[in-house]
Amino acid sequence: MKILVIGASGRLGAAAADALSQRHDVVEASRSGAVAVDLRDAASVARLFEQVGKLDAIVACTGVVPFKPLEELTEDDFREGIMDKVLGQVNLVRLGTPYLNDGGSFTLTSGVLAREPINTGVVASLANGALESFVMAAAAELPRGLRINVVSPSVLEEATDYHNYFPGFPRIPAEAVGQAYVKSVEGVQTGRVFALG
Repeated sequence: MKILVIGASGRLGAAAADALSQRHDVVEASRSGAVAVDLRDAASVARLFEQVGKLDAIVACTGVVPFKPLEELTEDDFREGIMDKVLGQVNLVRLGTPYLNDGGSFTLTSGVLAREPINTGVVASLANGALESFVMAAAAELPRGLRINVVSPSVLEEATDYHNYFPGFPRIPAEAVGQAYVKSVEGVQTGRVFALG
């Protein structure tokens, strides 16, 4: 299969690309890579699809949100988190559907904060929950046998700089998260949240 992995320069994206490249042709894209895309810009997403052409799967390992106490969050903070993490991935589905071959799949990325909060994680919880609801609803309407799922990991074992922000949370090895992307791409499930931890 020809698979596009967006966010391949990050920890999750690298885990997904590594796992999928063992059996598939993976095209890696990121904001600063050789294949560049900015998911906050719909024109950039459209150019990406024109560049890479037809695909069998699209995997998004992206999304930046602000982490601040609720009382310090502004409307712009919420807007930025939604634009980057939610609408960026939604635009991949909206604009990428014509480029997926029949029976192809989308795999998006949310995170544990959709189901377990932390201090300063309000925007992340909102964005992750929105993505998971979007996947559930979009699965019912995608054409041509297309599938859509979302991988929702806890904090990565390798992301030691984040461990103090997730006290008591299970730490998930990047390799295990990579296998969740494989399950989504190669499996038959749709509308599912693959929760790890």
